[in-house]
Amino acid sequence: MEKVVIASRNQGKIAEISAILAKYGMEAVSRDDAGVPPFEIEETGETYEENSYLKAKAVMDITGTATLADDSGLSVDTLSGAPGVFTARYAGENCTYYDNNVKLLGELRGVPMEERTATFVTVITMLFPDGTSIVARGACPGRIAEALSGDRGFGYDPLFIPDGYDDTFAAMPVEVKNTVSHRARALMRLEELIVERERETSGAKKE
Repeated sequence: MEKVVIASRNQGKIAEISAILAKYGMEAVSRDDAGVPPFEIEETGETYEENSYLKAKAVMDITGTATLADDSGLSVDTLSGAPGVFTARYAGENCTYYDNNVKLLGELRGVPMEERTATFVTVITMLFPDGTSIVARGACPGRIAEALSGDRGFGYDPLFIPDGYDDTFAAMPVEVKNTVSHRARALMRLEELIVERERETSGAKKE
């Protein structure tokens, strides 16, 4: 069974990814269980793709094993795409989720609802020791609410209303969010790309 290290400590995220990889004979382990030291990976990329690659590469350089990492962010149209790659630290270093939400609300003060469009994005990069990679992107369009709503989820979930819904991610049932979110869509794309890789690998072996 091929081992894949998940460059994350988020147990929910690890469980979601593990379920997909197991279908294709891949065993997922967390970076902690793989013996990776608890160091912070500097996210210096200018895109989600670059940052997810940096995280995967840093862990794979230590383990020598196939590694998967993700990077997510929120892009608000009227703010020219901000906070973007700075989503997690929008209100400054060591800020809380609440700090980020308050700053975003302040930046959008007075902006009408029809102009508060935004997109949540997740990019998953899976690197293999032979130099090949899989990059899966998932996006969820929506809009930013005028006030915090809901107590589920994390990050900007209390402010983000996905298209086609009236509730924020934080106010809707988890099972609903997990079918429409940017991460859910990235995971679906990841599964499609793994299937394609399996077919190509099988074809090459037969030749």
